[in-house]
Amino acid sequence: MKRILTLLPLALMIACSTSPETEALDTLCKELFPAGEPGAAVLVMKGDDILFDKGYGLADLETRAPIDGNTFFNIASVSKQFTAVAVLQLAEAGKLSLDDAVAMYFPFRHALWKEVRIKHLLSHSSGVPDGRGYLTREEKIKADDALSMEYLAELDHLHFLPGTAYEYINPTYTLCGKLVEIVSGQPFEEYMAEHVFRPSGMERTLYFNPDRQDLIPNMAHSYLKDEDWKEYDYGEETFFATRPDGGIYTSIHEFVNWEKALREDRVLSEASRTDAHTPHIPVSGSPWSTYQNHPNTWYGYGWFIEPASDSTREVIYHTGDNGCFKAFAARYPADDALVLVFANRDDWDRYALMQQIEKIFGF
Repeated sequence: MKRILTLLPLALMIACSTSPETEALDTLCKELFPAGEPGAAVLVMKGDDILFDKGYGLADLETRAPIDGNTFFNIASVSKQFTAVAVLQLAEAGKLSLDDAVAMYFPFRHALWKEVRIKHLLSHSSGVPDGRGYLTREEKIKADDALSMEYLAELDHLHFLPGTAYEYINPTYTLCGKLVEIVSGQPFEEYMAEHVFRPSGMERTLYFNPDRQDLIPNMAHSYLKDEDWKEYDYGEETFFATRPDGGIYTSIHEFVNWEKALREDRVLSEASRTDAHTPHIPVSGSPWSTYQNHPNTWYGYGWFIEPASDSTREVIYHTGDNGCFKAFAARYPADDALVLVFANRDDWDRYALMQQIEKIFGF
């Protein structure tokens, strides 16, 4: 039987051993996420062993609820890999092809959509610009999937020929969510729950809905440091309520089950997972986008990839920013390792922390 770790048993079963590595990470995290302030949940797993699992700071400054491994954070753009997996599932089922033109599924006016393929949407290489700037701030704050995509129907230009460059934008991933609905015949959230979350053992993971916030278990709020800490999530930040590009709420404990489902090919075949984790478009040096534009960085389908080099191992990861939620989830295939940091404050250097953790544990 495949082992799926459920929420509370995982918290009870984990007995992280003390080591120079875990002590070094604990010291680092205590400096980044002081007690009594917004903080983070941090987890390191190698094989099936949880090496580190600890919460820092507060999930909610009003209730003073502490952060732990069961705290639910908005993981923002880390959500994109789940949408990509849904599209790849439908491709495996023969219901679409990644080489299909977007025009096959959407009655958009301009012929440019005949050149944009589904694979270009998944790899941020479509050339489609982010045209949401015409919306008022109030509209942006309340924007849902439909409003976020509205401009696409009248789009009449691309920034570059599809498949030739990287430009990270969110509306094309929101479009992928709509594609899942069209092809599967199910509402997006229903499809994701039935075919992605539940088969992965992510029993309580869900999408943000401003009218159903009470359904989010152990919910963290994000906070912005001004003269004092102030809440900064839905109602304070724009495009918070869109789903396929960044709307998931989950915990580090539930994300461990996602990692295991990927490793065990329970939600996606090995071939499709390999395709998703293959470098499809170079991120490094792109003139169109600064997001994660680091040396030796590529984008696959829903994941960033830094291929192995003479001095580094391969890392497959994604980052997320929404309100003041800030997250990263990194996979190290050569070490069979996973590193998670989900935070409800954004005043820390994510890439630097990722590199420090790699150095501490030798990934």
